[in-house]
Amino acid sequence: MNQIARPVGGLLREWRQRRHLSQLDLACEARISTRHLSFVETGRARPSRDMVLHLAERLEVPMRERNVLLVAAGFAPSFGERTLADPALAAVRAAIDLVLERQKPYPAFAIDRQWRVVASNSALPELYEGCAEELLQPPVNGLRLTLHPQGMAPRIANLAEWRGHILARLKQQIDITAFPELAALRRELLSYPAPPEAQDTTADHAVAIPFKVHTSLGLLSFLSTTTIFGTPIEVTLSELALELFFPADAATAHAVERKIISPYL
Repeated sequence: MNQIARPVGGLLREWRQRRHLSQLDLACEARISTRHLSFVETGRARPSRDMVLHLAERLEVPMRERNVLLVAAGFAPSFGERTLADPALAAVRAAIDLVLERQKPYPAFAIDRQWRVVASNSALPELYEGCAEELLQPPVNGLRLTLHPQGMAPRIANLAEWRGHILARLKQQIDITAFPELAALRRELLSYPAPPEAQDTTADHAVAIPFKVHTSLGLLSFLSTTTIFGTPIEVTLSELALELFFPADAATAHAVERKIISPYL
């Protein structure tokens, strides 16, 4: 169903329920009367542009969906959406390229809201050995490439653990954003053959779930961090994240350093 054609009150009610808030909770949070909020949700009162944005802020509605709320209320969208090639985002693209380049020799990616890779530092191509060519064609979906049976999945040493982590993270994103594309992606990932439950391969002293993959360089183990831009006022930027991978053990660091010194070994 096209959300833009739906009343703004109904959309606000859905976001409130998604956040597990009562009308009283939201009214107190927004410092408005419960009666007024009820009238907005039922269509008996038409919210102003400022009220729509105020409630969206309290409900932590993603920027793209705030535009949907504004249009549903009869107002023009407030937040622009550009591609990374747009001159207005030149400084952003330069910052992204700098972070990705500084992450070498370890992998780093910029991903959009659908987990599509929009930029990469092209480090460690050994990670993708044996992956089906179609999975490597742009736009590459990072989660599909990782969990697809013709992708990296057969070489992931802790596949059951990593798959569970990815699916849980994706569900959390869906709960927060309500993006239908993410829900469809999660259904696709769930359709892939599930790995047999294996013994936990995470070391006793680990503080995060590592990504362990067999490569021609040996077994490589990484920890990942996610970086987002602070206070974005543009849709594309608000949905962009940088995924940076770091060695999780000395063996991985040594294998990568050895490759740099002797790239043909």
